[in-house]
Amino acid sequence: MNLSPLQKARYQYQPKLPGMLRNGIADICVKEGDATQSVADQDKIKALFPNTYGKKEITFVKGTNTAVAKKQVVGVILSGGQAPGGHNVVCGLYDALKAADKNNVLLGFKGGPSGLLDDSYVEFTDEVIDQYRNTGGFDIIGSGRTKLEKTDQFMVVEDVAKKHGLTAIVIIGGDDSNTNAAVLAEYMAAKNTGVQVIGCPKTIDGDLKNEDIEASFGFDTATKTYSELIGNIERDANSAKKYWHFIKVMGRSASHVALECALETQPNICLIGEEVAAKKMSIAQITDYIANAVEARGNNGENFGVAIIPEGIVEFVPEFSALIKEINEMLAGSKTDEFNALPDWAAKYAFIKAGLTEESFKVFDILPQGIQQQLFLERDPHGNVQVSLIESEKLFSELVKNELAKRKLAGSYKGKFGQQHHFFGYEGRCAFPSNFDADYCYSLGYNAFMLIQYGYTGYLSKVSNLSKPAEEWNAGGMPITKMMNIERRNGEDKPVIRKALVELDGKPFKYFEAHREKWAIETCFTYPGAIQYYGPAEVCDLTTRTLALEKG
Repeated sequence: MNLSPLQKARYQYQPKLPGMLRNGIADICVKEGDATQSVADQDKIKALFPNTYGKKEITFVKGTNTAVAKKQVVGVILSGGQAPGGHNVVCGLYDALKAADKNNVLLGFKGGPSGLLDDSYVEFTDEVIDQYRNTGGFDIIGSGRTKLEKTDQFMVVEDVAKKHGLTAIVIIGGDDSNTNAAVLAEYMAAKNTGVQVIGCPKTIDGDLKNEDIEASFGFDTATKTYSELIGNIERDANSAKKYWHFIKVMGRSASHVALECALETQPNICLIGEEVAAKKMSIAQITDYIANAVEARGNNGENFGVAIIPEGIVEFVPEFSALIKEINEMLAGSKTDEFNALPDWAAKYAFIKAGLTEESFKVFDILPQGIQQQLFLERDPHGNVQVSLIESEKLFSELVKNELAKRKLAGSYKGKFGQQHHFFGYEGRCAFPSNFDADYCYSLGYNAFMLIQYGYTGYLSKVSNLSKPAEEWNAGGMPITKMMNIERRNGEDKPVIRKALVELDGKPFKYFEAHREKWAIETCFTYPGAIQYYGPAEVCDLTTRTLALEKG
């Protein structure tokens, strides 16, 4: 295999573990904390999880290991979208298993949850694992988005576990995947299978976090990758002085990525979906907000700038959400076929006008035609608009362009407006993990084995105190049910992990809010540069601005 110099060097990197995990498996014991309850809907969650609800939080501390010695055969899956560091979770889990007993076995099930259902797996060896240490991607076993949520699926997993003698299953994934882990853990406990289920918190979107989970893995690397690219674009804009760059970044359900990139690069504009929703901002108000900055800079001779747009911004706009709901209703059932059979856009436009309320049609009609048509592209499996396909960066740049043309006619705008568009998504999902993510993920995997060894199930691997050096990190576990509430999904009440949104009274947003007016008008760009792997700790091991601000 041909390797780049960086690949070779990264294989040799030794991830840093929390202090208590460095003592050796034999010198780690458990300190139990308080019993837990779910964040909401306690009675309903407790009724759904009678065997795994209300368990205690635990912390690992230095002391004599009192776990019962037995051979462990553990299965692991990677679930959902890729995030930098996933390989190191697997490596940390493998190393801990082998440190406890070289006869322990780790099976990687291929292609995500479907690998468990299809019994498609690989047995990990030193030779396999050593090829993936400290690398990006999920290609060691692949990933998938199959949901484990039905009894017949759990029965298949139970049979596969019995066939291989599995003692535990580790599910590495986001909020939905760890919800599935909690449900699977409850099933296995209710059936007395002896199979434990442990989750690990993954998502670059940053929306799997709470008072216990300070950061999901991959967020650090992805935002550093995007921030490098945004900084490069800012430098180009400041050099050429002729374009406004509209940059969409990942984050459909929350704006953590956009906020972190703004804190890193100080762009002229950054929209925060949670603020848009809280203020009930309209499309026109958002357009005016951006246009005001463009006008002020243009009238000052600066016909360039950078605007960061979170991927899911339109879903936070109340009037746009109402429009989406009406379109979903309008095209329910056979109506989609009727709409698709219309001969041209003029006929489809008339169909749409007749089917929408007057308020929603007004919103629809201000959209550029290209965006209007994107709303009627291929539906998702539930027949709904695929909002993620909407090019929101082009939507707002076009609306701003139209608004500036009006202002030019009115004589208030003297500048020139040129647009460039970017979407940073896949670029960050499989990057070489930063030192932070390499260390954090390895610790999560190592820690997951400790939870298995001590017999816990339905727990999430937890590493905290992350704003400090790794030796000061704390390791332990928390019941997944602690993060859950009931939400309406596809017409049914479902137990799910509550997504963490940007807190508008939190320190990261407050810092952004205090500075954005200056950033909007002045050129205050900062250039983070590429992720650094070797050199001073203050450069190579620094955490996100979000975490640094949250933890003071």
